[in-house]
Amino acid sequence: MSKISRRKFLQGTALIGTSSLLLGNQSYSKIFFNDNFDLLIINGTIIDGLGNPSFKADIGIKNDRIVDIGNLVAATAKKVINADGLIVSPGFIDIHTHTDLGILTNPLGESKIRQGVTLEVSGNCGSSFAPISLNNWEETANHFNDKYGLVLKGNSMNDFLTMLESHSFSVNQATLLGLGTIRSLFVGLDDRKATADELLKMKNAVEASIKDGAVGAASGLEYTPGSFADTDELIELCKAIPKEVGLYATHMRNEDDYGEEAVDEAIKIARDSGARLQMSHLKASGKSNWYKVESLLAKMDNAIAEGLEVHSDRYPYVAYHTGLANLFPLWSRDGGDNAFIERLNSENDIKKIKEYTEKKVNNLDGNWDGVVISGIGKAELNDYKGMSIQKVSEELNLEPFEAATYLIKESGNSVSMVGFGMSEKSTEKILSHPRVMIASDAGAHAPYPPMNNKIAHPRAYGTFPRAIAKYVKERKICSLEEMIKKMTSMPADKILIKDRGRIAKNKIADITILDFNKIKDEATFVDSHNYPTGVPYVIVNGNVVIDKGEHTGNKPGKILRSFTS
Repeated sequence: MSKISRRKFLQGTALIGTSSLLLGNQSYSKIFFNDNFDLLIINGTIIDGLGNPSFKADIGIKNDRIVDIGNLVAATAKKVINADGLIVSPGFIDIHTHTDLGILTNPLGESKIRQGVTLEVSGNCGSSFAPISLNNWEETANHFNDKYGLVLKGNSMNDFLTMLESHSFSVNQATLLGLGTIRSLFVGLDDRKATADELLKMKNAVEASIKDGAVGAASGLEYTPGSFADTDELIELCKAIPKEVGLYATHMRNEDDYGEEAVDEAIKIARDSGARLQMSHLKASGKSNWYKVESLLAKMDNAIAEGLEVHSDRYPYVAYHTGLANLFPLWSRDGGDNAFIERLNSENDIKKIKEYTEKKVNNLDGNWDGVVISGIGKAELNDYKGMSIQKVSEELNLEPFEAATYLIKESGNSVSMVGFGMSEKSTEKILSHPRVMIASDAGAHAPYPPMNNKIAHPRAYGTFPRAIAKYVKERKICSLEEMIKKMTSMPADKILIKDRGRIAKNKIADITILDFNKIKDEATFVDSHNYPTGVPYVIVNGNVVIDKGEHTGNKPGKILRSFTS
């Protein structure tokens, strides 16, 4: 391929000589001689990801590294991107995702890469793809082969990561270790305390899995079986996280009426174990709890002042996405799906279950109208996707609670929902806090089969563009530099990956180029499978994946492991 000189993009002649140019807070070489790059980004306004003021400069890339930044007026390159009028940012890091092994069915990572995401962190909310049980090995192996084309050769975190490394992806991938996954392996699905022997086995598995490459551990304390772990158990498991990593991410025990107590518990676990805390998708859900956001943030500030490393993340929407069963009491879900459905059919249990669930739903914005079905694991029920439970109840001629239990029983508890539980005011307060990062809490999707077989939460397509378009451009809750820091260097530092998440010499060339005037999320709750606009270029490990708004088909993503592996 013939090399392209920047002179083809510029009018006039270059000066002769060399000097030093101070841009932002960094000193870069000012080049006036020919230099060869694989990729050259010219005329862009650089936001370095560290919160520093933006500056105009060019970027020269060789292989997967940024090798120079400055006035690269006479340089040549195999490919040149003219970023005149555009923002050149580090690639966005989505620290809380649920793509997991879904990346095997969607290796292009369409809904993420088109937002500018260059690294996803899966394994959140207590559930990770590994390690798996050796019980029913043949059945498990067949499942992974049929669904993902994976040939299992082992059950450890290392075995799975090694298998993934033989595949190609557009977006870099990392994973946390799910503490709910660990509990299911050694304790099971029942609501009981772990024995001393079980606790020791879990601790050994935590240490081994993170040394294998997980970038931290994650709990999901509103989901079974992770919800059955008490505070002391979680402290002990977090003590087993190698200190060189130390990351504990938690979907806390409660996000509505007892959210303050849940934050207290998360901070206690961090304090007593020495873990580096990440409170996932921080919120105060339910109209009667919106005022508590100030208290939640104050608790985080107090813990930071105490010397603890505490951060949080949040998606820029007022609706959450979860399983419909999460509206039902924890005790009713004890023992797994079959036991849950048995209780829904029990005259002795159903009255107490209904009382709890109705109270929880009444606190949502719109009551049962605020519970919208996003996915059902039974084809015969697909007509109900996109309907609120209120609408389903009218279709079935049932009360809303009975309609909800009908869907759960008929689908084998395979129903997902969107719940409208948060306020715009509280969302702005959370997103503007300096220790809160931006994260999607969503897997990668695409607007074609099989990735569009469910109604996705729009955050799967729009989280990062929306954070900029709505909360920087429109609401002005923070500067663009600060918002990009929340998307780049902050999550990179949290997972201890120091060569990404910032634009600087010798760092990995994960870069997102955006049009600040045009960037906008286009996915809605009614029509969710829509790509955003205003992200014309995305570069992963030095390779252009999105070029003039179109996916090139390139899959240069890597599996990133904890640095202790």
